[in-house]
Amino acid sequence: MANGRDVIVSEVGPRDGLQSVARVMNYDARLDWIAALAEAGLAEIEIGSFVSPTHLPQMADTDRLLEDWRTSVALNTAIPEIIGLVANLRGAERAIAAGVDKITIPVSISETHSRTNLGKSTDEMIAETKRIVQLVRDRTPAIGVEAGLSTAFGCVVEGAMDPGRVVDIAERVIRAGVTSVGLSDTAGSGTPTQVRKLFRQMYNSLGSNVGAAHFHNTRGQGLANVLAALDAGVRTFDSSLAGLGGCPYAPGATGNIVTEDLVFLLEAEGLATGIDLDRLVAARSQLLRGLPGEPLYGYIADAGLPTGFSRSLRSASA
Repeated sequence: MANGRDVIVSEVGPRDGLQSVARVMNYDARLDWIAALAEAGLAEIEIGSFVSPTHLPQMADTDRLLEDWRTSVALNTAIPEIIGLVANLRGAERAIAAGVDKITIPVSISETHSRTNLGKSTDEMIAETKRIVQLVRDRTPAIGVEAGLSTAFGCVVEGAMDPGRVVDIAERVIRAGVTSVGLSDTAGSGTPTQVRKLFRQMYNSLGSNVGAAHFHNTRGQGLANVLAALDAGVRTFDSSLAGLGGCPYAPGATGNIVTEDLVFLLEAEGLATGIDLDRLVAARSQLLRGLPGEPLYGYIADAGLPTGFSRSLRSASA
């Protein structure tokens, strides 16, 4: 991979994490937290959602946040790829104007989750995806567009998803024009065997258009699923600092996999992430400053690194 990384760790805490917390993080604390994440060497940061603040007040001022990031904070640190989540044309217009590097569009495999989360059927979201892609091509073709297939491994209402349906919807959003398709275990129900099989099916069908794996640790399978996805060929993983987040529309789907623990796992497997683990753990203090009293998770932050641990020394600029 570029910049000496074998694997891309994509930090989704500023979006997926914050939108699942009832409180709204102070704007300055939010900006400082993102700066601390960048200073730790993360390659990608999902800075927020471009949605109505009446729907998700935690995501208010995402446009201004990115502008402030570009004009001040980013001048003093390495610049990661900035990702914004959009669910409709209006959100895409805002994301383009704000200057994101990449757009992620949620498309749910579960019809129930799609209507609850987005107010549209899966077919309607695929049609909306096509319109968003066309807008990006007309306005700023350099922006990447990825479809994230929610509930790909199961839904809290509908149960297990048919793998054939997952692959079919992935093929349809590729035909709609997205550059990559990721799979999300929104309900945290996936298992390593299931993950390995489904991603192999995705690669057989889509090849290099397969994008990120997004796992939750609801049933303790998150990092095991990472290893299974690695085995299938995945090289981009979403995670959230301190395991912040979940899904407000998937009851019981607790936090994302912990970024600190994920980086430790990948580096222990001999894969360069370009991330400074000490700075990454230190970024937890910025998160806690913005959300005092919020439960933070993660084994590496609590136990530290094993004595004599040999991490990859390849830097992100190698």
